[in-house]
Amino acid sequence: MTSPTDTPNANGTIEEVKPPVIKTKDFVAKDYSEEEFKKYIELYEKTFNVIKENEIAKGKVVAISGNDILIDIGFKSDGRVSIDEFPDPENIKIGDEVEIFVEKIEDREGQLILSRKRADIIRNWEKITQAKENDTVIQGKCVRRIKGGFVVDLGGINAFLPGSQIDTKPIRDYDVYVNKMLDFKILKINHPNENIIVSHKVLIEESMSEQREKLLTTLESGQVMSATVKAITDFGVFVDLGGVDGLIHITDLSWGRINHPSDVVQLDDTIEVKVLEYDKEKKRVTLGLKQLQPHPWENIEEKLKIGDKVSGKVVSITDYGAFIEIEKGIEGLIHISEMSWTQHITNPTQVVAMGQVVEAVVLSLDKEEKKLSLGIKQLTPNPWQSLLERFPVNSKHKGKVCNITNFGVFVELEDGVDGLIHISDLSWTKKIFNIEDFVKLGDEIEVVILGIDVENQRIALGHKQLTPNPWEKLTDEFKNGTEVNCKIIKAIEKGIIVELPAVVDGFIPASQLSVSQVKNFAEVFKPGEELMAEVIEFDKESKKIVLSALEYLKDKDEKEVSDYIAKFKLKKFTLTDVIDRTKSSNTKEEVDFKIDDVIEPAQKLPETKKEINDEVNAEVIEEPKDVITEEKNEESANQ
Repeated sequence: MTSPTDTPNANGTIEEVKPPVIKTKDFVAKDYSEEEFKKYIELYEKTFNVIKENEIAKGKVVAISGNDILIDIGFKSDGRVSIDEFPDPENIKIGDEVEIFVEKIEDREGQLILSRKRADIIRNWEKITQAKENDTVIQGKCVRRIKGGFVVDLGGINAFLPGSQIDTKPIRDYDVYVNKMLDFKILKINHPNENIIVSHKVLIEESMSEQREKLLTTLESGQVMSATVKAITDFGVFVDLGGVDGLIHITDLSWGRINHPSDVVQLDDTIEVKVLEYDKEKKRVTLGLKQLQPHPWENIEEKLKIGDKVSGKVVSITDYGAFIEIEKGIEGLIHISEMSWTQHITNPTQVVAMGQVVEAVVLSLDKEEKKLSLGIKQLTPNPWQSLLERFPVNSKHKGKVCNITNFGVFVELEDGVDGLIHISDLSWTKKIFNIEDFVKLGDEIEVVILGIDVENQRIALGHKQLTPNPWEKLTDEFKNGTEVNCKIIKAIEKGIIVELPAVVDGFIPASQLSVSQVKNFAEVFKPGEELMAEVIEFDKESKKIVLSALEYLKDKDEKEVSDYIAKFKLKKFTLTDVIDRTKSSNTKEEVDFKIDDVIEPAQKLPETKKEINDEVNAEVIEEPKDVITEEKNEESANQ
């Protein structure tokens, strides 16, 4: 900017502008001598001010003509300024002294060009700069909303007021600030870009600083205070204690379960809170609302007793049951096993839904652990008490296969009543490796009631018991020395399992299949192939038939031995080798097989209906972990 005391000429140099000089030699006067005329000219020139372009000068209003105001600044001619450039044109009157900015001494028409608006802007910039340097307050008007805040008019100069600098509390309605006069402090000035950032919030904080420091010195745990809700988040509520912010975690708002803090408090609510913790180093205040009320478990024994019928709303559903809220802070678990006397509930949603109000019976109450066990099925009579009348032991029934597990088959006898056929009770004579090869889901099957355990809610069923035990008849058919055509069913580590003509399974040990060792039975003796063998052991009590291919071959010729070796691609041996081997072998010491054996380690039959449910679901039931404290600490750390 050009210096307000100088102005550039046409050549770009700075020179002082003075009133025109009248040369006396060009003046013809009859009434004055030349010396007198020169003296009067000098006196006349002294009546003019030294006026320079681009500077502020003082002037006087000499006339008001329509929309123009004539101003005398002490120059040889008056300047003309639009009345619109004055902030209060209705108050302008002749004789008023005003500051004016000199834009040009003479324009093309020789007129003096003045600006009231430019003068105001320069003075306002000086005022703003001084306010920033001296950290003083300046007034302005919020003229309009823009993205992120407001445009503020500081006497003709626009400034930016960020939304975060309006107040210490969150702003709910920005429109109330439009056209509102406020006090501000200048935060930043960028002169090249003429950008100004202001704040109203710092003035509020300054006024509260003394109150804040006083409050911080008196804060202590256990103190009850009044607070105003200023912000609500998913994890809690921020409140204003009077210059100091505090956090009420969602777990400290209510003894009962809540979905969101807004279920308990609203913005701008005035509430009573209790100081739970004050970290002086970090100046962090943790507050509680529920702590002002007695814990609902304090007198729980006066409210609830075992056997009481209660009602509550379902507030949480897990894999292992449903939690219902009986009253704020008191929740009980209805375990999945306590939902039905007869049905196999695999998911609690089969019985209850979130938000549903249900009735239940108190089964157990632990005040110290704050655990309450409830049951729904106890609301109705136990149908198992009458099952013995409808399903007496040894009675025959038909049912539908409703579930298949690795340890047996569940058969539905009537709606909601089913029993278990253990894998060992499916067949007298067959080794069941895959239950689905024996029966399919949805098949109708005939069963015999073997027993009913009312206390543990178990019905034991049998299928093989529909027919007499065939092992009595098999004694003559498969006595020692009997030659049998065998069909290979499955190769196991100790030998092969074969099917005999009477649809009964037998076992050929590894030592009775070849003179030399066979490394991989599954590759050599494949299911479906047949071979001849001789019965070497029959035990009807253990349901065991043991056979030997070598015992069969020892009485045959070399050709049959060779055919056997070729068929199963065994290492070559002779009839003499077979005879020698059978003389030295002790089959009873080598054989450990019976029809009821399970190839893999025998599985324990579930003891109770709950254990059956657990095995059917193939899930490990765990109590929920208490992660509330961990979440609370993490979220509070972000305060």
